[in-house]
Amino acid sequence: MASWFVSLHPIWQALLAGLFTWAVTALGAATVFWTGKANRKLLDAMLGASGGVMLAASYWSLLAPAIEISEQGPLPAWLPPVIGFLLGGAALWSLDKVLPHLHLGFPLEEAEGPRTSLRRSALLVIAITLHNIPEGLAIGVAFGGVIGGNPSATLAAAVALAVGIGLQNFPEGIAVAMPLRGEGMSRGKSFWYGQLSAAVEPVAAVIGAAAVVLAAPILPYALSFAAGAMIYVVVEELIPESHREGNVDLATVSLMLGFAIMMVLDVALG
Repeated sequence: MASWFVSLHPIWQALLAGLFTWAVTALGAATVFWTGKANRKLLDAMLGASGGVMLAASYWSLLAPAIEISEQGPLPAWLPPVIGFLLGGAALWSLDKVLPHLHLGFPLEEAEGPRTSLRRSALLVIAITLHNIPEGLAIGVAFGGVIGGNPSATLAAAVALAVGIGLQNFPEGIAVAMPLRGEGMSRGKSFWYGQLSAAVEPVAAVIGAAAVVLAAPILPYALSFAAGAMIYVVVEELIPESHREGNVDLATVSLMLGFAIMMVLDVALG
C-alpha cells in the first residue's frame, strides 16, 4: 500500500476512497458512449453480483468488526451491533417513504414515496442515490475506525471494502445509464445521470469518517448501522430488480459469485 496514502488522516483516506468508487461508477456509465443497449440478462447478473458484494461486505467488513469491538466494552457484545443494524435499516426505510423514487425496470406507476411530477429519469437517479448513501457511509466508517487502533478495524480491511464497493459500482453505472439511454435520453445525459448517482458516496464517506473520528465510542454502532442500511438495499432493491424479468437462477448464481469475491478480498487483504 502506498506510503503517502497510509500517512493521510482517515478523513482524507475516506474522501479518496469515496472518489474512487464514484469514478468507477462513472467508468461504468461511460459504456453508454460505445454501446446503445444493455442485455437484460447481463444487467440482472450485474445486479445480483452487486448484491452479493454488499452482503459479504456487510458481514466481514462491518458487522464482524462491530461485534469484536463491542466485546471490549461494558455492554453485552451483541447489543451495540443489533442497535446499529436495526437503526441502519430503519433509516433507509424512512428515506424510502419520504423521497419519491423508482427502481430500475419498474413502470412509472410503481414509483415509491410521495406522489410527484418528477420525470422517470429523475426518479431512477434518486433511487440509485439512496442505494449509494450506505455504501459511502460504510467506506467512511471503515476508514474512520482505523484511528482508534482497534485490531478489528484495520486500514487493509477498509481498503478491501472500498475495492469491493468499487468493483460493484462499475455494473451499477451501466445499470443506470443504459436504461436511460433505452428510454431515448442522449448518450451525454445518460452518462451524466449515471455518474451523478454515485456523487453522494464521497460526501457520505467523509461524514461517516468524521463521525467516528470525533466520537470513537460510536464505532460499533456506526459499523453495524452501515451494514443494516446496505442489507436493506440488497433485500428491498437489488434482489427484486434482478428477479423481475425472470432471470432468477442467473441472478442468484451471480449473487453467490459476488459474495465469494468480496469474501476473498476481505479475508485476503483484511
